[in-house]
Amino acid sequence: MPKSQLFATKSLKVLLDEMAGDHRLRRVLGPVTLTSLGIGAVIGAGIFVATGKAANGVAGPALMVSYCVAGITCIFAALCYAEFASMAPVAGSAYTYAYATMGELFAWIIGWDLVLEYAVGAATVANGWSSYFQEVLEKFGVVLPAALKEGPIRYTDAGIFESTGALFNLPALAISVIVTLVLVKGIQESARFNALMVVIKVAAVLFVIGVGAFYVNPDNWKPFAPFGWSGLTFFGAGSAAPTGMLAGAAIIFFAYIGFDSVSTHAEEAKRPQRDVPIGIIASLLVCTVLYVGVVAVLTGMVPYHLIDKKAGVSDAFHKVGLGKSEFLIAAAGVAGITSVLLVMMLSAPRVFLAMARDGLVPKKFFADVHPRFRTPWKSTILVGVAVASLSSLFPIDWLLHLTNIGTLFAFVIVCAAVLIMRKTHPNAERPFRCPMVPLIPILGIVCCVMLMMSLPIDNWYRLFGWLAAGFFIYFLYGRHHSVLGQELQKELAAHGVSPAGAPRPPLQQ
Repeated sequence: MPKSQLFATKSLKVLLDEMAGDHRLRRVLGPVTLTSLGIGAVIGAGIFVATGKAANGVAGPALMVSYCVAGITCIFAALCYAEFASMAPVAGSAYTYAYATMGELFAWIIGWDLVLEYAVGAATVANGWSSYFQEVLEKFGVVLPAALKEGPIRYTDAGIFESTGALFNLPALAISVIVTLVLVKGIQESARFNALMVVIKVAAVLFVIGVGAFYVNPDNWKPFAPFGWSGLTFFGAGSAAPTGMLAGAAIIFFAYIGFDSVSTHAEEAKRPQRDVPIGIIASLLVCTVLYVGVVAVLTGMVPYHLIDKKAGVSDAFHKVGLGKSEFLIAAAGVAGITSVLLVMMLSAPRVFLAMARDGLVPKKFFADVHPRFRTPWKSTILVGVAVASLSSLFPIDWLLHLTNIGTLFAFVIVCAAVLIMRKTHPNAERPFRCPMVPLIPILGIVCCVMLMMSLPIDNWYRLFGWLAAGFFIYFLYGRHHSVLGQELQKELAAHGVSPAGAPRPPLQQ
């Protein structure tokens, strides 16, 4: 096996050729739909799940600045994503971009990372959806049996797993199955369902900002940064749970996970060179403005240390005497989190599809596009089973910790890939160009690494464990079935040279 396979890259021509034939996905998404998918992926989990926990005990009112820092970091990465998405409008997102610039091994690492981001992130969202759904049911006097309200395992603040006595989380299991069936049916139907959910939750967010603003007490913003402005550590050392504005940004970064999912649908965009960059950047800007507005209202309505960690927004309205609005917000939370779940579960199979086309995972399963629905239906069902299992059996805190660091690492690779591509392919067609290169990609790398350093040490252990499992699969299966690797073998056997032209000795028989 030639060593060059690990760092061999795919040409842009090969990427574009992959869109031809019967295995191409259907082009039905325009800029509005793509922006809606981006908003659907971003707004929901951040406001309805992560905000309360980050404000109470990590950042306080300075969480407003935390969201700005996380948003700016994402904008840097988004501009890099947009350039690549316009150059190579195929499924796969950062995985595809890494393959075109850094080689097969880095592509595998990023693909494996994206699976973690989308699948485990979806499980986290499904778990949070269950909490809000049960809150809505309780308003109608419906209470689920204790054995079906949560998973059998609880994750304590001390980092210890303990038994809950329950069997499984029934609502989390049910919503995972329902979303899987919708996704198998087709991308257009999924996008329409998502658009409806987006309208509902954006209306609810505007309601929270508009009504809550009348109940803001500026004294609740004092002190503005009770835990300081930092939180930066070195690989999580020195603190099991860093606090401060930067630590808050690292935690609520989960709220932004999903904007990059727009690029995974480039192959389904009508005019990807124009529509995908619009979808990525527009959705990110809209979400950042709404996030900051909600946090400003939330921390102004209720002192930061009294904000509920599980349902901060609806509980804040209850505390100021707006109990009737509590139901409306909880219902909107259900709709909002549903669309996040849909987009995350929509994206993971498309990463698998790109990896399967390259032979790194079994083609017959992961690259199988349904003849009628034109969706990667088998991998969609597999992801659905994984999400249903994780969300119904494991606690939300443990799942949340698994996702952020892997996503930040993927963003670092994308920003670095733009710098490499500008050097190696300076004349390639770029319908959208990231501005101020190399400044923007470098700032993206620095900001992402800074947030990675602000996460607890357990996050690093989980990342290394996940990568180790990925390396095992790659060297056991992916390396030997790689399409590019097989082409390299043929090239070496026939000519004794690599495609790059570097002389090599003939392979031994």
